[in-house]
Amino acid sequence: MSGKSAKNFSISGAGRFATTHWSVVLQAGQPKAPGYQQALETLCRSYWFPLYAYLRRHGYNNQQAEDHTQAFFCRILEKQVLRMADSKRGKFRSFLLGTLKHFLSDEYDRARAQKRGGDRKIFSIDFTDAENQYALEPAHELSPEKLFDKSWALTVLDRTMAHLKTELASQNKQELFDHLKIYLTVEKGSVPYCDKAAELNMTEGNVRTAVHRLRRRYRKLLREEIAQTVAAEDQVDEEIDDLFNALAY
Repeated sequence: MSGKSAKNFSISGAGRFATTHWSVVLQAGQPKAPGYQQALETLCRSYWFPLYAYLRRHGYNNQQAEDHTQAFFCRILEKQVLRMADSKRGKFRSFLLGTLKHFLSDEYDRARAQKRGGDRKIFSIDFTDAENQYALEPAHELSPEKLFDKSWALTVLDRTMAHLKTELASQNKQELFDHLKIYLTVEKGSVPYCDKAAELNMTEGNVRTAVHRLRRRYRKLLREEIAQTVAAEDQVDEEIDDLFNALAY
């Protein structure tokens, strides 16, 4: 696909996507496949900030990191790089990071990054909060590769939470979600159920049941999110283990 023929799209929102194994990667590598553009958007939403954080930790300033991230995704689309992704050769995020490293090693790409990122945008990425988000990371403790993994893990959790919020809102349960979402991110028992029961005018037993259902649905959505870029069910479990290991960095 050439830069001229590529369609513009924006990286925004948190729409759902088919969750069969490796589904997004496969469709993002086939320009004529149904759902091709949505697949690209899904991957870009999931990986642009981890790649940006990797570049920042690698020594690029914020403007350079923005330009390189934009240019990298443009190159992926123009050269149909995702067609080379193969689940038998390892994790998709490892493939993507390796492709970025190869991209950065090309002097021509580095020299042209700002022009391609600014003058030939195939899609737009909102970098507004990128530097604020990056500033929350430790200054020196993590290598660029570990920061990439941690940023990926946080992005997956954020997208899962956003999907759950949208789902509950569509069921007119936005207030319930707002009150109970804390139980998805804190240790068990750290927030007494009786406190939330009083706030929601519910019995403590009903709050426990609602939290149990919320956790179960969150875990299912997390598995679906992970399944989009792995090839088999056992790899979902492995990837979830990697996710929580990355969060512990």
